[in-house]
Amino acid sequence: MAQRLAPYAGRPDVLVLGLPRGGVPVAFEIARALDAPLDVFLVRKLGVPGREELAMGAIASGGIRVLNDDAVRSLNIPDRVIEAVTSRELRELRWRERAYRGDRPSPEVRGRTVILVDDGIATGSTMLAAIAALRRLGPARLIVATPIAAPSTRDEIGPEVDEYICESMPDPFYAVGVWYDDFSQTTDEEVSDLLDRAAALPAAAQPN
Repeated sequence: MAQRLAPYAGRPDVLVLGLPRGGVPVAFEIARALDAPLDVFLVRKLGVPGREELAMGAIASGGIRVLNDDAVRSLNIPDRVIEAVTSRELRELRWRERAYRGDRPSPEVRGRTVILVDDGIATGSTMLAAIAALRRLGPARLIVATPIAAPSTRDEIGPEVDEYICESMPDPFYAVGVWYDDFSQTTDEEVSDLLDRAAALPAAAQPN
């Protein structure tokens, strides 16, 4: 993927964002290859109470909330429920941002070329929520990069971004972990360590 992203190497407007937790090790290698800064972009699903697997929306880094209006209307979910779930997930998101980033401020996204990275995409719901949230922050160009994805994601995610880079879209897909020799869960500590290592590297790419 770094080879396919080579035209973005060394550019001062480029920012690489990894989706925690599994996307961060992949994003780290891409950022290092491109000599670009690395950070995380967190997304938390807003699950319908009692049916948490069903998303009524999502929140993301930068104080962004995206609601699934169709789900909210069809299930007649009251505002107080939406706000309660949002408040709970917002606390978790802020805790994770502090744990991962420490005292470092959130990166500036507006006007930059953002490369959003995950370790794989199955249904695409998390990535679509991240894309919707990032669009509200005003990047000049938004690129999604992932090593492996379900073939259906090309039609779902591709139209939502300026460039969709995926190394392999096997059919049948099964699951992301099937295509890794080692799909051990990335820990919070590993995410923090990779961000610290990336911050310590002398990067040529800094925002103007």
